[in-house]
Amino acid sequence: MTTTNKPHDDSATAHGHCMNRRQFLLFSSATAAAASTTTITLFPGTAEAKQLKARVVGYPRKFLAKLSELQDHQPINFNYPDDGKNAYCMLVKMGNVKAGGGIGPQRDVVAFTYMCTHQGGPLQGSYKATDEHRTLGPCPFHLSLYDLRRHGIIVSGQAYQSLPQILLELDGDDIYAVGMMGLLFGRNENLISA
Repeated sequence: MTTTNKPHDDSATAHGHCMNRRQFLLFSSATAAAASTTTITLFPGTAEAKQLKARVVGYPRKFLAKLSELQDHQPINFNYPDDGKNAYCMLVKMGNVKAGGGIGPQRDVVAFTYMCTHQGGPLQGSYKATDEHRTLGPCPFHLSLYDLRRHGIIVSGQAYQSLPQILLELDGDDIYAVGMMGLLFGRNENLISA
């Protein structure tokens, strides 16, 4: 009985039956790259771009209030962008506290939705002004709290998205809602097709 001192994988590697981990990874990544490249060249027309007209959908321009009639810390309720599900919103003048997206001479007039982004908890009646802070919440479901000075960013609680902010336009003394940043809770698009 004769034994050889050659390791078993040397003979297997020499005959091409076995690969080490590095060879396997190099081979598999090269194969994947070749397959993805081959797909484009094997099936003509798959990589061609079609020219389509862009569908531009604008938000409605909705009158909300007169700037001169707003009182500090007195929210005005409205629906936007329509009267459909979860379109409850508020407009508020935050008393000379500058806010992201704010309009007016002090940039302190903002509008937000009333639905918590976590599980749609109602935020009506939860606006608070303390010192320099302006918040909406906490949500009655899981205590999410939003900072209205900083585009409705989440301050605490279970939510992981900012509160959708209504884009405002000031035309003379008239305040209009003209768009929205963020997705209304419970919808996969803000504008419901007619």
